[in-house]
This record gives sequence, structure tokens and C-alpha cells, in this order.
Amino acid sequence: MTDTLSQHEIDHLLGGLNLGVSQVPTSFTSRNAGDVSSYDFRRPNRISKNQVRTIHNVHDTFAEAFSYFLVSKLQTMATISVTSVDQLFYSEYILSVSNPSCLYVFDIEGTDGKGIFEISPQLALCLVERLLGGSAEQQRKPRSITPIEQAVMQSVADQAFSSLSTAWNSIAELQFKFNRFDSEADFVQIAPSSEIVMVVSFDVNIGLNTYLMNLCFPTFALEDVIARLNRQSVTSTGATAHNPERERENIRVMKQQLSSQHLGVSSELGKATISLQDLIALKLGDVIKLDTKINQEIQIAIDGKRKLAGRPGTVDGKKAVRITRLLVEDDNVEPNTWHHGEPI
Repeated sequence: MTDTLSQHEIDHLLGGLNLGVSQVPTSFTSRNAGDVSSYDFRRPNRISKNQVRTIHNVHDTFAEAFSYFLVSKLQTMATISVTSVDQLFYSEYILSVSNPSCLYVFDIEGTDGKGIFEISPQLALCLVERLLGGSAEQQRKPRSITPIEQAVMQSVADQAFSSLSTAWNSIAELQFKFNRFDSEADFVQIAPSSEIVMVVSFDVNIGLNTYLMNLCFPTFALEDVIARLNRQSVTSTGATAHNPERERENIRVMKQQLSSQHLGVSSELGKATISLQDLIALKLGDVIKLDTKINQEIQIAIDGKRKLAGRPGTVDGKKAVRITRLLVEDDNVEPNTWHHGEPI
């Protein structure tokens, strides 16, 4: 039943109109004051602040895994960080996309929706140059990438979708698969213009340069998943100890990236000190006595740091070193003081 204004309240309102000011009686305004909340019909928020924080954590995990991949492929320092999670009309997002751009449309399997993985043209050209052996120290002017450059970038996009699927799997069984490439935003229509989309923005730092990267998801495709989101669903990247599955995944990613790295291995047979006169008098066939005995171990260095002990020998007529044990911190640097160990 609606409230009925008293005659006194009606007279008060009419009196305010005569003065040019509309005043609502205190008794009337205070009645429903606790039930009123502001709402902007022009920009409705479908994702709560707690859900936004969870989505931020999910994409922090994606950024970490994807940056590992870039470091191994580009052979240089690369970091990715989430800068914002915004809710926009799809028409607003399309207007913000540079022209030309690199837009990878992907399917969100299990739903009828699609998303957009946007890479700035400068970032795409930097990645192509680095992948082809260049330095990419200076930013290139934005332009459309060629079909050959698209082929080079395909492996990067596939890895991005794989890392994104892994990150989202901590809260939902979602898979993201590449659908097509576009360089013009006007030809990409994944949602109606008035549909609210979620845009996750990233800063990509490669060397001394910073580039932009975005992910765009239509909210209707993730409506069921977003409804279940809460901050406890995802652990932050710094608290993997409380999530054994995430910890194992991080270890697997690290091993995968480290397995392709190359490190120099060297062994030192021993040392000797001779005078300059003896050095000048050296001739073919002379023997220099080292401070290592024939039955002693020698040290083996990996990337300049001593890690192993071994014994020199030959294999199929070629010089070789057999590893006998791992070195520990208590081992003396001088080889003639090392104890003997069993082969490993």
C-alpha cells in the first residue's frame, strides 16, 4: 500500500512551489532514507568490487606465467603487470582501440561468447623483431603487421591463450582458443554496442620500453562464472604455499622455461706458478707440474660458479670429465684439499 500524504504535507509542497523551491517534508524524506542508493543507469556495474579483485588476482597469475614465456623466447628481461580491470560499453572499448591494431579473437569454450586479446602494434613489432634475432631497442611506428609477421606471432598468441586458460582454471573450467586475427576493430563484433564488457589492461615491459596489452571479455559469456567469484576463490601469486596445485603448476612452468636455457660448463685441471724466464723458455714437449695430484678430484664450474667435483679422463678418444659428487659450501676451493667421493 502506498503512503498517503497528509493535508499538511500537501500544503507544504504547494507552498514550496509558490516560492520556486520544491521542499520535501522532513517526515517524508526520513521515512525511506535508508532504502535509497544511487545507481547510474548509463553505466551499470555488473561486477562487484570483490569480484573485480578476484579477477585481478586471476590475471596476475596469467601475467606471471606469460612473462616467463616471453623471457625464454626473447632472451631478455620481460615483465607484465595488471594495471586495471574496467567495465565499459563494448562501443566505448572499440573506440579506444588504436587503428591499426593486432586483435586476436578467441572462443570461450563452454559458452557462446568470444573475447579479444589486443596487442598494441608497437608490442607486436617488438616481439617479431626479437623473435627473428633483432634487438628491438627502439620503438617502431605503429603499422599493420604482415602475414609473415602474423605467422611469427601465432606461437605467442597460442601461448597466451594457454596461460590464460591455466590461470582461469583455478576458479572455473574454461578454455580459450584462437579463432581469428583482425587488424581493424570495426570488423570485430563480439557483442552488441550497448553490452557491458570487462577489459583487463596490462603493462608489458621489455628492456627499457613499455607497451600496452588488453583482454576484453563480454560479461554475458562469463555471467555464471562471475556470479560464483569471491576473493577466496583465488590465492594471490605470493601465497602459493597454501595452494599445492598452484605451487606445482608454478614449478612446472619454471622447469619448462629453464630447460631451454644454455649454461657454460668448464673444468680446471689445476694451477701452476712459474717465473717469467721459465715461461719465455718454454718449448714443445716441456711439462708444467700442476698443484693437483693425479688421484685428486678437479672442480667443475657451471656458468662460472663451481658446483661439481670430478675426475678427468677420455671417452672414445675425446677428453672428458666424470662427475663424482656435488660440491657443498664446506668444500675448500683449493682442489688439493678436497676429499674423495664416490661417483654419482
